[in-house]
Amino acid sequence: MKFTLSWLKDHLETEASLDDILYALTDLGLEVEGVENPAATLSEFIVGKVISAEKHPEADRLKVCQVEYGEGPTQIICGAPNAREGITVVVARPGVYVPGIDTTIGVGKIRGIESYGMMASERELEMSDEHTGIIELPEGEIGQSFPDWLAAHDPARVDPVIEIAITPNRPDALGVRGIALDLAARGLGTMKARDTDPVQGSFPCPISVSIDEDTLGAAPVFYGRLIRGVKNGPSPDWLQAALRAIGLRPISTLVDITNFFTYDRNRPLHVFDADKVKGGLRVHAAKGGETFTGLDEKEYVLEPGMTAISDENGVESLGGIMGGLASGCTDETVNVFVEAAYFDPIRTAYTGRALKINSDARYRFERGIDPAWTPTGMEHATRMILDLCGGEASDVVMAGAMPDVSRAYKLDTDRVQSLVGMEIAPETQRATLEALGFTLEGDMAHVPSWRPDVMGEADLVEEVARIASLTKLEGRPLPRSETGVPKPVVTPGQRRQAMARRMAAGLGYNECVTYSFIDQPTAALFGGGTEATELENPISSEMSHMRPALLPGLMQAAARNQARGMMDLALFEVGPAFHGGEPGEQHTLISGLLVGRTGPKDVRGESRPVDIYDVKADAEAVLAAIGAPAKVQILRGAQEWWHPGRHGKICLGPKKVLGVFGELHPKVVAALDLKGPVMGFTIWPDEIPMPRKSSATRPALEAKDLQAVERDFAFVVDAGVEALNLTNAAAGADKALIEEVRVFDEFIGGALGEGKKSLAITVRLQPKDATLTEKDIEAVAAKIIAKVEKATGGVLRG
Repeated sequence: MKFTLSWLKDHLETEASLDDILYALTDLGLEVEGVENPAATLSEFIVGKVISAEKHPEADRLKVCQVEYGEGPTQIICGAPNAREGITVVVARPGVYVPGIDTTIGVGKIRGIESYGMMASERELEMSDEHTGIIELPEGEIGQSFPDWLAAHDPARVDPVIEIAITPNRPDALGVRGIALDLAARGLGTMKARDTDPVQGSFPCPISVSIDEDTLGAAPVFYGRLIRGVKNGPSPDWLQAALRAIGLRPISTLVDITNFFTYDRNRPLHVFDADKVKGGLRVHAAKGGETFTGLDEKEYVLEPGMTAISDENGVESLGGIMGGLASGCTDETVNVFVEAAYFDPIRTAYTGRALKINSDARYRFERGIDPAWTPTGMEHATRMILDLCGGEASDVVMAGAMPDVSRAYKLDTDRVQSLVGMEIAPETQRATLEALGFTLEGDMAHVPSWRPDVMGEADLVEEVARIASLTKLEGRPLPRSETGVPKPVVTPGQRRQAMARRMAAGLGYNECVTYSFIDQPTAALFGGGTEATELENPISSEMSHMRPALLPGLMQAAARNQARGMMDLALFEVGPAFHGGEPGEQHTLISGLLVGRTGPKDVRGESRPVDIYDVKADAEAVLAAIGAPAKVQILRGAQEWWHPGRHGKICLGPKKVLGVFGELHPKVVAALDLKGPVMGFTIWPDEIPMPRKSSATRPALEAKDLQAVERDFAFVVDAGVEALNLTNAAAGADKALIEEVRVFDEFIGGALGEGKKSLAITVRLQPKDATLTEKDIEAVAAKIIAKVEKATGGVLRG
């Protein structure tokens, strides 16, 4: 949106400087994108007078002039044909930059005679293309700044042009008066009255208007009137200058008037050559296939539903978009029909996009203009046409009814201060809204018709805040909810996640952050992919379901790395997985993945494929870091995506599962295009019991001053007996005395026979009260042998 400073001052009585206005505009939300200030460009040029002008002795076309500009007579060589004694000129002294020729003036010699400056032409100052001679001013004070002279004699030449960015929610700022209203509310001036008395018609309008019943939603109201006997032609200089300043090309008085109100009041209008309109005008929805030639001389084919304005000859205009060439005004127009209507923003936007027409009218109608100003805009346009073109106005004809956009919201002044964070007095809040055009009745604020963006109480808060200026916000510490040291913000669960991340990274794993969405086939491999976790509007087919576990994302990441030559990987992730689509149907997981070998091939080091014991050790380390109990059970029976014979569940009991470790099922590995071996673990941190005592200090050190004793046992058991069952049985023989039981050897075959194996264990005994005697040790050994025999059927190997 472009406008000039003088145009703004037609609506706003202000003494504010240009810089103050620019700052206020941006602070109000109307961001200034650029300013063209001719006065700044011409600030170094001054007014001078030629005292004498003599012919150059070495050049017929050059003259040696003595110019007075306040520093005594100065010699300037000039080749302009109109350079002569007595004229008032514009002087550029040495060191001044001349934009038209992109040169900084210096002291130089021209044909042997020194010149100390330049007298400028209009083209050299980029004021016009005129360059046949230097500027001759009718009068002027010697030494006066040239911008000051222009401001007094030709202010349009130094009128700053301001361009602001308009957000879609501020259509009222697409008119200069709407911008002025914001500045007045900020306190930078007062609004000028720009009303006009209605023009009384002197004869009935011969052109009727109507709106089809099915089109009232797209075009609720249509005003029009005929003005006969007008004299069209070039518009006045002030109007042409205003339009040129904002980048519009003046066309004719009638057309320029409609363009003026488009920018002045955000009120697009259209004028028909009444002599080219046959019969009445009908607003209707296009059936599709109608052809229409716009004012841009392009032919368009209408689609069904587009809002068209037709006479007996066919479509003459597209509602809210563009007028037609057939009924457009020319210099020969004598009778003109003026249209002021309101068109639906959404329908206008659809039509404009479909036909790829970008016009000022469409830009404004699709954002929302002031429907209540429709009849008033008709009166203003009529008054200007009569003043500039003459003629006689008819009665106003109207079709449809004015749309009801009235609405009101409660102004809670205390709530405004709470939300904004500033102390704004209630009377100031009310004064702000009234200055913006709101009508207050008690605590209800009635929204003005030109503000379609205000749709609730929150918008009232925003209006008060932006006028008060959010730059005045001061940082204030939040009040403490209670005295003393505040409670920690991080929850125990969050602390556990942080500790798990630190431990996994310390073990050599790289952390991944994968998407929470995966494809349905992959989700199905891990027990998901159901309708309960399906997204209604997925961003791609590969992200159609919420992930049931973290391992799928880690395996897909590993597959992408393997495709790029990275075969050995250690990845982990901490995050949520989902067992349903409702709020709360999610759980936190810690998952790790080992793929390939333990390290690169090395002559001095061991490189082997990763195995189940690698991930078992890592899972136990992570569990220990986040506070899991040391004594757990390892059971089978995990989900189907684990290898049935190469996995284990870490449990506190049959139903209390803390985690799973092991090899991934070959079918799952193949489906995700991974090259094995692939080992992984998953931990449920929420299942780990919280410590009964929470203290910032460590427990007292329990020093053991008695000698521990270790004894080895070898049991012959059936080949199907699990080592875990045997170690659990041995440990249960005396829980107070037995500190640790571990397997250190396995032997199968030989003299043991078919279906048998030998498991050798070490049992560590740690006394607490007295040193163990040989008799005590033998008693415990007997208990261990009896317990293992009862639990597994094993016998002590001879």
